[in-house]
Parts: sequence; C-alpha cells; structure tokens
Amino acid sequence: MNTKSFGQCTTTRVLREEASPSPNLGSVQPQKRPVGGFRGGIIGFLFGFSLASAFAAYHLLDEYKIASAALQASVEELQASTDKVSAHKDLKALVQSSASKDDLSRVRAELKKVYDGLHIITSHVWGMQQDLHSLAKKDATSVRVWSISYL
Repeated sequence: MNTKSFGQCTTTRVLREEASPSPNLGSVQPQKRPVGGFRGGIIGFLFGFSLASAFAAYHLLDEYKIASAALQASVEELQASTDKVSAHKDLKALVQSSASKDDLSRVRAELKKVYDGLHIITSHVWGMQQDLHSLAKKDATSVRVWSISYL
C-alpha cells in the first residue's frame, strides 16, 4: 500500500479514492486587504480636517451669536434713549429757542461790522495818541482834527 504522511495525518490512496467528492459550499471570498499606510493617512487627514472644521464652525457660530446679541442690545438701548428724548416735553421749546442758520449768518455779519468799526476807532485813537505825544514834545505846532463817522 502506498501511504503518504502529511504531518500527523496519514492517508492512503484507496481511502482517498473512496471518499466522496466534497460538496460545493460556495465560492471562497478573497480576503480583505488591510488598509495601507497611505490610504490610512488620507482617511485620517480627512477625518481630522472634518472634525477641526466642524469645531471651528461651531465656535464661529457661537461668537457670531454673542456679537449679534450685543449689537441687538445696543440697538435696543439706542432706541429707548431716542424714544426718551423724543418724548421730552421741552424738546419743542428747545427747537423753537435754538438759533437757525440764517440767525447765525446775521449775527456773524453784525459782529464783523462791529469788529471793523472797532479797528477804525483803534486807528483813530492811535493817531490822536501820536498827536498828543508830538504836542507834549512841542515838535508840532498844528493839531489834526479827527472825525469819526459811523455807518
């Protein structure tokens, strides 16, 4: 008899031939390849980037909500202050008693005339002072007569 020994199991040709053929159990599925370093690195990078982006977006949205609430509170405070000023009783009296642009222009023109008149009077006074000094020194024998005319 012809026997072959494979490890601990021994078979004979007769026994092998007598054995019925093995039933068809289906196709053998290929083994999954393990994820390689390059593919794992890309997947890890994309996962980390997505996680960091979501975290940043969350905090950005939170900061936006805080800033928006602060701005809304400021607008409401300004509205309340405006309503308070508008409701003030003396506001109409203040508007009526305040000077308009035409009033300011008129007063400015009058002040300019007064300033010009003051300049003219000052020059006449200076001239009279010079005449008085010259008389005091007895250098001059004539006296000028100054006339001031008002507009």
